[in-house]
Amino acid sequence: MQQLSFLICAAALSLQAWSQVKVTEAWVRGTVPAQKSTGAFMTLNAERDVTLVEVRSEAAGRVEVHEMAMANNVMTMSAVPKLPLPAGKSVELKPGGYHLMMLELKQPLKAGDSVAITLVVEGRDGKRQDIQAVATVRPLGQ
Repeated sequence: MQQLSFLICAAALSLQAWSQVKVTEAWVRGTVPAQKSTGAFMTLNAERDVTLVEVRSEAAGRVEVHEMAMANNVMTMSAVPKLPLPAGKSVELKPGGYHLMMLELKQPLKAGDSVAITLVVEGRDGKRQDIQAVATVRPLGQ
């Protein structure tokens, strides 16, 4: 029995150590009625190299990672299938750079609301893990 308890604790600590992706400053831009998309922003810090491979939220039909970039003096936005999160380095999802696009919104998002977001990261070994985040909705003009 004692050995089983030890194995369960060791497994839990191993999973906890694997999942060290810290999410800070998570927020979502508020919307107006009938608006079907908005941006979500945050800072991600991973303790080991992982890759952001999927994002989900019950507030949206789908969520994609997007990148803003200048091309021939024109700002463009495009979806990226994966976003590397290098160990020990902050990856900022912000307006004008990498960010999350919440598409097919199920209802308007108003300032002060909270939005649950699930980030799926994948390690070099191919194992995936869900990281739960809660983002605060800020006024539309921010």
